[in-house]
Amino acid sequence: MAFEGLADDWVVWSEEREKVVLAYRPDVFDGAAFPAPCLPTLYLTKGRRSRHPGTQTRPSDPWVVTLYLEPEVNRSPDEFETRDAAEAGAVGLAERFAAGDVDYRDIYQVPREDYFAKLDELTGRTD
Repeated sequence: MAFEGLADDWVVWSEEREKVVLAYRPDVFDGAAFPAPCLPTLYLTKGRRSRHPGTQTRPSDPWVVTLYLEPEVNRSPDEFETRDAAEAGAVGLAERFAAGDVDYRDIYQVPREDYFAKLDELTGRTD
């Protein structure tokens, strides 16, 4: 089963042949208290998401896992040779994020203190 062991706070938002989107706590980051683009998401894609629309992936393209906190705010992506390895990498990253072990503050150039406070609360992060 794909995404077995996925942290409870994460849900499979959508799944296609070459792209999977995982969402963190969509019940909290629903666009009411925080802007909808603040929904933390993990993208698992064949090739980089930044490729031009309509560009075909090649068999040699890596599988890429990227954590987004907003559309233009992301953690450096991790690359994997196979989809299975990328799925395991996404599950591991989701688990570390849910446990408060991903430093999302370093990703931002302009911090959102209320957003950080809520993420800290949800992930048990104390620093």
